[in-house]
Amino acid sequence: LVLYWKNLHATPEKFYIEACDDGANDVLVIDRVSTEMTLSGIKDIPPSGVTRPICGIMGTIRLVAGMYLIVITRKRKVGDLFGHTVWKALEFDVISYKKTILHLTDIQMQDNKTFLSMINNVLNTDGFYFCTDYDLSHTQQRLSNTSPDFQEMSLLERADQRFMWNGNLLREIIAQPELHKFAFPVIHGFIVMKPCCINGKVFEWILISRRSCFRAGVRYYVRGIDSEGHAANFVETEQIVQYNNSQASFVQTRGSMPFFWSQRPNLRYKPKPQISNDTNHMDGFKRHFESQVLIYGKQVILNLVNQKGSELPLEQAFAKMVNGMENGLIKYIAFDFHKECSKMRWHRLQILVDAVSDMQEEFGYFMVSSDGKVTSEQSGTFRSNCMDCLDRTNVIQSLLARRSLQSQLQRMGVLHVGQKIEEQADFEKIYKNAWADNANACAKQYAGTGALKTDFTRTGKRTHWGLVMDGWNSMIRYYKNNFSDGFRQDSIDLFLGNYTVDETESLTPLHVQKDYKFLLLPVIMVVAFSMCIICLLMAGDTWTETLAYLLFWGMASALTAAVIVVNGREFVDAPKLVQKEKMD
Repeated sequence: LVLYWKNLHATPEKFYIEACDDGANDVLVIDRVSTEMTLSGIKDIPPSGVTRPICGIMGTIRLVAGMYLIVITRKRKVGDLFGHTVWKALEFDVISYKKTILHLTDIQMQDNKTFLSMINNVLNTDGFYFCTDYDLSHTQQRLSNTSPDFQEMSLLERADQRFMWNGNLLREIIAQPELHKFAFPVIHGFIVMKPCCINGKVFEWILISRRSCFRAGVRYYVRGIDSEGHAANFVETEQIVQYNNSQASFVQTRGSMPFFWSQRPNLRYKPKPQISNDTNHMDGFKRHFESQVLIYGKQVILNLVNQKGSELPLEQAFAKMVNGMENGLIKYIAFDFHKECSKMRWHRLQILVDAVSDMQEEFGYFMVSSDGKVTSEQSGTFRSNCMDCLDRTNVIQSLLARRSLQSQLQRMGVLHVGQKIEEQADFEKIYKNAWADNANACAKQYAGTGALKTDFTRTGKRTHWGLVMDGWNSMIRYYKNNFSDGFRQDSIDLFLGNYTVDETESLTPLHVQKDYKFLLLPVIMVVAFSMCIICLLMAGDTWTETLAYLLFWGMASALTAAVIVVNGREFVDAPKLVQKEKMD
């Protein structure tokens, strides 16, 4: 049984977290000095404590100043999933166990402040969801194939560890089974739940995207896979329909091309991808697909990258490795999205949808009849990818999901024979906007901005305004990827436990000193460029004098700019906490 908390009572020595509903008298007590967690009764809460309402606990984390308790302070109801309320966490608070930080040195105080801002950076990234009495981390099909023992487990024990974003924060609670009722898994991604109506028949349409916390990170600093076979930006997206006690579910996945490659930012608009030359790609590649087949069944890879330029070697490497595996359960399809859809020819996406239609029919979808019987199961998934697994990927996934939904609604009796979803204007608007919102959520979490190409997802056609917005988002992505993503990557690594703070360390990795010349060059460039402008505005006595000044300062600014670009990697905001092998 998972309980929902009502109050957090704080005294100088202890935190008391009180459970409510169901007449529960249990209280979680956290000793602020020893950090020990114990179970107690409601009668043990001292009246002198400061009381505040909370929505739940994310967990605890150790920073330079000691332990911190992270609580959810505001939530919003997303909807009901099979009678269970799904919440979106909106606001959090990070509370120190220690009453003061005066015992720290100035450097330690600054480090602690930086680590706190990192934790808040992750918490303020939109997209944390939870349910206090239902397992959001598993698909409907996985939940239906579980044993009675699994059903008896607490939510913490049974959660899919790939999608439990507060797993690291809850380690201490997980280690004590009697405290499991005070915690629940929190997933990161996107959830939308919409009541819809077609032909006077009301049904619930749900979209859930679960981001993996394995090899999690930001766009250019986390690509490819790790040695365990976990792919960067791996997202499991499930579309669910509920109608008259019957339900249907269709699952797709996305993830970075699963071999060892990198694309470190270097001030260029699009850094050249590098495939590792000194790594055995097949080991990690096989691990990745063996786990995918085990979890999802047959795999159809939809590789949407360009088949020319810097993306071509990646496409060729991917195809070669699939052929090298010689696994009949894995099929590879390359589709040059940008080439096929160039000059606004977006109708050509139907070529790919038609090409995989037989495979989609074969895979089917998970379905449960109104009397609770499983009538069909999904036997395979489409694993889509582009470079970022964001914009192009989301467009294709929305088209495949619509095709599956068409069949499901006809089988449920919502759509009449011969009717098409595209003809249902009200539902189409809901469907397209939800998939566009899904694209935006995944893009903000990985690339730092909203998705590109969402005008097509929302309207079914490419617009000139959409192209303008794509240009704007691309500019913001460029800035963030080069000048703020190192901090974002460090934030995620700290939050997920890839880096742990050691209180005894006098200096943390935050204190990486850059060579003075890398601070000096941008200053020289700005000064030289400014002098060029001044020379133009305040001309000399003769045009030759003005030209000489312009040439001198122009050459100075151009040379420093060239040196900066050539040494681009030294000028970007790079992660400081993460181990080198994860980045390269």
